Amino acid sequence: MSKTILLNKNWIFSKEGHDEPVTLPHTWNAIDGQDGGNDYYRGTCCYTTVLPDIVLPENGRAVLQFDAVAMTAEVYLNEQKLAEHKGGYSAFCVDITDALRNGSNLLRVNVDNCDNDTVYPQKADFTFYGGIYRDVTLHVVPAAHFALAENGAVPVRVTPIVTDLNARRCEVTVEAAVVGAESVTFTLDGQQTSVAVKDGTARAVFTLEHARLWDGLDDPYLYTVTARLDNGETETARFGCRKFEIDPQKGFILNGRSYPLRGVSRHQDRKGAGVAITKEMMEEDMALILEMGANTIRLAHYQHAQAFYDLCDEKGVVIWAEIPYITMHMHNGRANTLTQMEELIVQNYNHPCIAVWGLSNEITAASAVNEELLENHRALNELAHRLDPTRPTTMANVFMLEITSPILEIPDVNSYNLYFGWYLGELDQNDDFFDTYHAKYPDRCIGFSEYGADANPAYQSAHPEKGDYTETYQCVYHEHMAKMIADRPWLWATHVWNMFDFAADGRDEGGKNGENQKGLVTFDRKIKKDAFYLYKAYWSKQPFVHTCGSRYVDRTEDVTEVRVYSNLPEVSLYKDGHLVETKKGDKVFVFNVPITGKHSIEARAGAYSSVILVNKAAEPNLAYAMSNRQVVNNWFDGELDETCWSVKDNMAAAMADAKVGPVLKAITDKAAAARGDVAAAVKDNPALVAMMERAMQRMTVEGMLKQAGADAESIKQLNRVLQGIKKDV
Repeated sequence: MSKTILLNKNWIFSKEGHDEPVTLPHTWNAIDGQDGGNDYYRGTCCYTTVLPDIVLPENGRAVLQFDAVAMTAEVYLNEQKLAEHKGGYSAFCVDITDALRNGSNLLRVNVDNCDNDTVYPQKADFTFYGGIYRDVTLHVVPAAHFALAENGAVPVRVTPIVTDLNARRCEVTVEAAVVGAESVTFTLDGQQTSVAVKDGTARAVFTLEHARLWDGLDDPYLYTVTARLDNGETETARFGCRKFEIDPQKGFILNGRSYPLRGVSRHQDRKGAGVAITKEMMEEDMALILEMGANTIRLAHYQHAQAFYDLCDEKGVVIWAEIPYITMHMHNGRANTLTQMEELIVQNYNHPCIAVWGLSNEITAASAVNEELLENHRALNELAHRLDPTRPTTMANVFMLEITSPILEIPDVNSYNLYFGWYLGELDQNDDFFDTYHAKYPDRCIGFSEYGADANPAYQSAHPEKGDYTETYQCVYHEHMAKMIADRPWLWATHVWNMFDFAADGRDEGGKNGENQKGLVTFDRKIKKDAFYLYKAYWSKQPFVHTCGSRYVDRTEDVTEVRVYSNLPEVSLYKDGHLVETKKGDKVFVFNVPITGKHSIEARAGAYSSVILVNKAAEPNLAYAMSNRQVVNNWFDGELDETCWSVKDNMAAAMADAKVGPVLKAITDKAAAARGDVAAAVKDNPALVAMMERAMQRMTVEGMLKQAGADAESIKQLNRVLQGIKKDV
């Protein structure tokens, strides 16, 4: 019989001549990949271990399975190189049988996350951790066994097709890849059949009458099929019977009914652990996502752990799965995109949760839409459909890609990443964009694959504004976006960027180094930001009430605004136990409350309540704002001379002036550079330049600079400079 041995213990990790014992999963960037500076270690390290004694059955095989090694792995046994794998997020197998020797067997894995031009990802707004950060297992199998393919393909592949929704009839095709066997016996739901093996594959077809459907969050029912060889070897596969459809007018359809996909994106890393996370951490992530009521996750921007796809199957969460073909097309990386797509599909084919295969993310941010880029996407699209004819393909398109671009014609459905109201422009430009797209292309399916605003939960404001990194502005932003999305059910899927803060070592902003803070939950999963509860009000069926501003204690205003989120129709607000006001509303309730000292503010809705404490302060709490955004009582040195330029003037008009334009461009270029290598790579994109020009038509110089992160004193100094430049009459 076959035997599986977990090999996570007793490894020696070597980096730059220093050795230390480690237990897998392990990454060498858990600390330096999260602390900012864009200087985390990217190089080659070595992992070694001595394999346990291996007793092979007659004509048996010994195969190693690596669930993920980032980013490139070279596998040696007894100093003989057996395999090389390029791609840091997918599994691969290595047959070590012929390299085994009697006695001790030394396994060495050289792991490399160096910058290169062949293996994706290379340019992106997240940390590219290095290490063996998922499980390693040793499989000892008899002569007749289920195949352990080099590309990690599942040995039993299941294709369920719902042929009649009314009768709930499902035709299930089961295929088993085997070695050294003549027949396979399949068992499913009380049905059993034995079939002969032909060219290494056995194939059977079952019909399930009155099947219990995999029905999203409502009933994620899973069937199990068992494959058995004559020697007793068995393999099982779980699957779900469901029908996914995407309609340009009706949006996403699950099992014949409208089922708008509304949820989040997820990066797999965590504070202090990097990508070397445990199953318990994955379960905590899933619990938080389900608490919020999301029914979909975009697993960005790479293949995630099998344990997490399993959780999605079990909980009924619909998944967008994609490869890390991101930001910038690399001429020498074409083969790697195809390999990673193949591995993504053959390893995850059976998961009923997966609805679409993602071809790329924001690939035109730093690359022109030329024939090479189009050809690469056509090849990926064809490969995806050949390997899996049952699922559509999609893309996440960068916000500055013109909607007339030919690349949008390649995948079956599309989505856009838009950041109007955060990186540039105003919130209502998101509405305008989708309405324009939908009107121009009524027969195309369009979704919203990324949107978000960074928020440091320590930062609070009575007057939130774009670019201030306050938790308060994140609420303003998402209140607009949540309503905009709810009003457009034809958006087939929407995904908040992001569910959790994550490491982006090139970032140094918003009071934290090395983090993208767009998450609705902090990097360590300890704080649910207020916006988390906004989406809970929109999506969750569990009644609740949440009073925003628990971290905004010290308030200088005489009358403070209190926002309450609830999925109940009526909320009452109490101050120090006394009723202030009762309001009927829809998800967002806003109250104005006079404050004079220390107060307890409580929101009640039905049997539910939520309390915060506030304190009337004489002076602003400086901890509530970034140090470069402290309150400045007098922005200017006096009355503005209207015959000269000032920061109150329109940005587009100022940029067009021969003397003012170069000054402002230097400032905006510096701001882009501060956002890391990705921002620097995309800042000269012609489409981005055009979009910025459109955004500037609606913004003042002051507004644009605030959005770019300029501090108050710098804006004041710039205003003095501009006041010395006469306008052309």
